[in-house]
Amino acid sequence: MDSYNLDEVREMAGGDEEFMKTVVETFLEEIPPDVAAMNDAIQNDNPSLSYQYAHKMKPNLQLFGLNLMDQIRIIEAWSKQGQRKDEVPDAAAAITKKVDEAVVALKNDFDL
Repeated sequence: MDSYNLDEVREMAGGDEEFMKTVVETFLEEIPPDVAAMNDAIQNDNPSLSYQYAHKMKPNLQLFGLNLMDQIRIIEAWSKQGQRKDEVPDAAAAITKKVDEAVVALKNDFDL
């Protein structure tokens, strides 16, 4: 199974390889620090900050086909209604693992 899917990025780029590479580079620059910040916020029991980072990453995670919306929703539910807190560490771990795998694969595939 692939660690990411570029169908939506390709569609958005309309065949412009340079634009695709820019989108990938932006993902690589922004998403890993956001994941780290989200994890710090979770460790510090800060649901609103966790939500901000999870919510900010959502469009990029979808764009790259990472299928993490269930995990994002868990973090959002914890932040919004104080629910599902016991599920948050597993959700964060799943997001972290999937993003880490995608980062490695994207760097390899785009020679970055």
